[in-house]
Amino acid sequence: MPRLFRVLPLVAILMGGPVAAQDGDAGAFLAARVAASTSDYRAAAAWFTRAMLSDTRNPELLEGAVIANINLGEIGVAAEIGRRLLDLGGRNQTATLALMGAAGKAGDFEALLTDAAAGQTAGALLDGLVRAWAELGRGRMSEAQAGFDKLVQTKGLEAFGLYHKALALALVGDLEGADDILSGRAAGSLTVTRRGILTHVQILSQLENNTEALAVLERNFAPGQDPEIEALRRRLAAGEPLAFDMVRNATDGLAEVFFTMATALNGEAADGYTLMYARIATYLRPDHVDSILLTAGLLEQQRQYDLATEAYALIAADSPASYVAEIGRADATYAAGRKEASIEILQALARIKADVLAVQVALGDGLRREERFEEAARAYDAAIALVPKPEGRHWVLFYSRGICHERSGDFPAAEADFRRALALNPDQPQVLNYLGYSLVDRGEKLPEALDMIERAVAAAPEGYILDSLAWALYRLGRYDEALAPMEQASLLEPVDPVVTDHLGDIYWVVGRKLEAQFQWRRALSFNPDEKEAVRIRRKLEVGLDTVLAEEAAAGKPVVGAQP
Repeated sequence: MPRLFRVLPLVAILMGGPVAAQDGDAGAFLAARVAASTSDYRAAAAWFTRAMLSDTRNPELLEGAVIANINLGEIGVAAEIGRRLLDLGGRNQTATLALMGAAGKAGDFEALLTDAAAGQTAGALLDGLVRAWAELGRGRMSEAQAGFDKLVQTKGLEAFGLYHKALALALVGDLEGADDILSGRAAGSLTVTRRGILTHVQILSQLENNTEALAVLERNFAPGQDPEIEALRRRLAAGEPLAFDMVRNATDGLAEVFFTMATALNGEAADGYTLMYARIATYLRPDHVDSILLTAGLLEQQRQYDLATEAYALIAADSPASYVAEIGRADATYAAGRKEASIEILQALARIKADVLAVQVALGDGLRREERFEEAARAYDAAIALVPKPEGRHWVLFYSRGICHERSGDFPAAEADFRRALALNPDQPQVLNYLGYSLVDRGEKLPEALDMIERAVAAAPEGYILDSLAWALYRLGRYDEALAPMEQASLLEPVDPVVTDHLGDIYWVVGRKLEAQFQWRRALSFNPDEKEAVRIRRKLEVGLDTVLAEEAAAGKPVVGAQP
């Protein structure tokens, strides 16, 4: 629904003018509820606004509109509705969040403190941090510091108080005090996020201690993984001082408060609830890359792919995180069903950021997902070329390229890649399973293949790996031994067509032919590949014995004893 339709009725509501229907708009209310339940924030905001035309004093409608507009990124609109909601009497957390965001954006720190004194609350932690930063915004550092210290002295909130106190100290020039906190000297070791680590690095550099700043990076980030970190390493090694820009003023501090809350809630609270905090953080500081990425990720998790794409677009092209945003945009585009467009985004990015490992891997993964295996292998070639000395964590590069070679029909190249992956990570169950299963299926190196699969099962007894073990035993003619792991795999993967088909084959060879036919019919109901479906239907027509005989006559190699 166009923005004009949503905003003009809102003006009438806020001005207290006449409304179209005094009896309420039940249809709009129901549509709003449905949109909200599916996280369709754009539609929810429009329908709640329409419903409010007929019921201007309904707290449920007002709160729904506040939530929808916050999660749409319309914090100013949400704050206007939120003020009207609070004017009805009582307290409301979402309205308070919106008003905090609007006041912080306007630099109206007095309003933040006035609302807090009036009893408006969004929770003890958020309230305490907002009040402290508002005091700093008014130029009262002593009161701000007292606010942070109160949180430091509250069980369970110590780390939040310490981190924000460090940010505030650094902002007002007390870099030594900030370093004391972040180094752990002031109050013991402090667990911080990536952003907290970079805060400490900036502070150390401002203290003309690039050597320790480099050491902090070394302790927390593996080399060659993050272009932004690599750029910081080069600048620090060259003796360049890094600016302290993690917070530039009190409004930035408030943005950091909302991002801190979003990070703490992420994975613990509902995505829509966490999103409100991330959206307000971005509103307060539009260049807050981390909050933008979190916002976009939360929207993807709620299947709001267009909104996620819009969020990723907020990151500037010259930002060190622009490639992360483009990969995210490609993922959201793919999830929205625009698969070719997703590949085109990744291909364009790979041309621009050819020297970024994550970009080449993302392109390889995207092409492999679309079964464009030869093209994917070339992308993995480019990725591997960027790693002059592969380490244990790089096993996945060779494993992924090996899959592409195997699916393209070049098994010698695939086997070489799988063995290289195992050299880097000898007990990796995915590689052990894939290579072991492939060897079994080809009838090659069967004792070694079985050993690989048994090691994979020991490390990760998952359904698809148990299926590999059972199938290896079957191909070796050890049917009775194959039965137990095959049944266990079927329990763990109850709707997998391959596992179900394999279970049918094993039932057949141990003489349980009616059960075999039942499993084959189940396998057909799980939408197997057409090639496999044809083979399953043939087994139902003539039985497994005849199918194997036909395949042998056609020259297809048969491994293991015959049923």
